Amino acid sequence: MNKISIKQICIFFLVIAACFFSGCFPGVREEITQFSSLTKLKPEKHPLFVDNLDFHRLATSIDHSLKYFKRVPLERKYYYGKEIYTAAHMIISLETFKSFLEKEPSAKALNAFIKSNFIVYEAAGNKDNDVLFTGYFEPTYEGSLKKSDAYPYPVYSKPDDLLQIDLSAFSDQYKGHKRLIARLNDSTKRVVPYYSRKQINAAKNFHIRSEPVVWLESRVDRFFLEIQGSGRIVLDQGDMLRVHYASSNGNAYRSIGRYLIKKNEILKENMSMQAIRAWLELNPQRIDEVLHHNESFVFFQEEEGGPYGSLGVEVTALRSIATDSKLFPKGALCFMQAQLPDQLDINSLKDWKKASFFVLNQDTGGAIKGPARADLFCGNDDYAEFTAGHMNKYGKLFFLVLKP
Repeated sequence: MNKISIKQICIFFLVIAACFFSGCFPGVREEITQFSSLTKLKPEKHPLFVDNLDFHRLATSIDHSLKYFKRVPLERKYYYGKEIYTAAHMIISLETFKSFLEKEPSAKALNAFIKSNFIVYEAAGNKDNDVLFTGYFEPTYEGSLKKSDAYPYPVYSKPDDLLQIDLSAFSDQYKGHKRLIARLNDSTKRVVPYYSRKQINAAKNFHIRSEPVVWLESRVDRFFLEIQGSGRIVLDQGDMLRVHYASSNGNAYRSIGRYLIKKNEILKENMSMQAIRAWLELNPQRIDEVLHHNESFVFFQEEEGGPYGSLGVEVTALRSIATDSKLFPKGALCFMQAQLPDQLDINSLKDWKKASFFVLNQDTGGAIKGPARADLFCGNDDYAEFTAGHMNKYGKLFFLVLKP
């Protein structure tokens, strides 16, 4: 590592950043930063706060954010546009809101309470101030702890040779930048980008540097496990193993859904996780072509409980969202307006009903970039799979914090 120059690292960072941000969501105002990602609303501009879901799960999700805030320094800063609140204030804010929920207030009382006690901010969104909501869930797949003809595809752990380079250690001007994921080239002894998905799949001895956590029967299952970031594996001997995100190869995430639309393989209006899986199963000879379009590769670890978001706390079905961690305050109380399918008729794509409910900002993701994107955690049942697979709805996102 002592042979690496700051110039080399800076050039590497700029190349990675250029690749990464070139995939940002279209229509987003590029100048948006953490200081302009949220707009404070006057009380007369507040949305109508009506929660269509069960408050019990909301209380659970609030407790998880409180757990996060109580683990960080109390003076840690969280940006709501140009205004700053400390972790200590975030704790008081969430505890105040949760205490009021315990009274089981009416919608009128809830709105009056928020108007009197909270500041409401609206997410900048796209040029129309809308946010695109997608969904993710915790899938269940079959697998084995041993490789076999039935289970030939490894779910890799974090590789031994994977480096995380913190540029801020070299200069203060790089504080706040994303850490670089890289490796040391064996022959040149220079830092280079980590192996791409294609290179990892082609390496016959990759298991030497990355011990498999479990083995799956399908490459498609493994790919969707990576997209979701966690999952349950029903083992061949009857036990169940839970795996969670450990790291990634640092390569830019590229959507295979967009790739298939561009290739005229799936119509844009028919695009869903389920449609992608069906297409891959019908076109096994093109699996490499399509999956390798996304050079990002995720590594896993075995953990009990979960699934866990980027804050290290459990995410709660329909009460946790993932946003761009560079733009929005972590752990924050939010209110979203979108659409959800009928829980009694989950096979209908047409009759999604308007829904509004409180959520906590507890996760992030490689595809969730910019002020106009949010990903809703949907759970781990059939409803969660259907909702996560088809959710692609525009709506509004608001952030709430107790008045100082």
